[in-house]
Amino acid sequence: MRLTILLLLAVVPTCRLASQDTIPAGYGSLRRDDIVVRFSTGTIEVQVLPLDEQVIRLLAPDTYRSLHALVKSRYNDIAEAASRAATDKATLVMVTFLGVVQQARFNPEDLNITTRGRLFRPVAIVPLSPTWSSYQLDARQQAAAIYLFDPGISLREELTLSYQGVSNNSWNHSIRLLDQERARVKARAQTPPGL
Repeated sequence: MRLTILLLLAVVPTCRLASQDTIPAGYGSLRRDDIVVRFSTGTIEVQVLPLDEQVIRLLAPDTYRSLHALVKSRYNDIAEAASRAATDKATLVMVTFLGVVQQARFNPEDLNITTRGRLFRPVAIVPLSPTWSSYQLDARQQAAAIYLFDPGISLREELTLSYQGVSNNSWNHSIRLLDQERARVKARAQTPPGL
């Protein structure tokens, strides 16, 4: 049992759960679109969604299950990438590049996160799409991956995402939505069924 718990902690390195802030799963109501950060370079649209349990547990149950299952299904790839990057508490983020025009080129390494005056670059990337390695997309085509960042990114604080000179700090709005939903989830979880 102890080994299983240790393995589960290794599976999702972003689950740095504080005992006073553990959120039960299955009570969230936010949509993915409520919190995903989107921005465009003109040829590529970038969508960024943190995969931290303290974030995705606030999403609607079906969305939570889907994202949780995605991370779990890619456990070996994530663990191997984390090991190569010499990090055991990586912050996981799902990044999707969408082509806006034909033959739109993207560079996965150019996505960065800045928080508390510190710049975070991806330390590893686990591709989810077969189109990932081409670094090129047709209009409306997409490529997705799970990015691993060094620990130190607090998803409850302001941060800015940047890609090739374009930046976006709309996560700051998402923080407010998540805080409000966190309070609602805790209230729902304490209400007996049928009331």
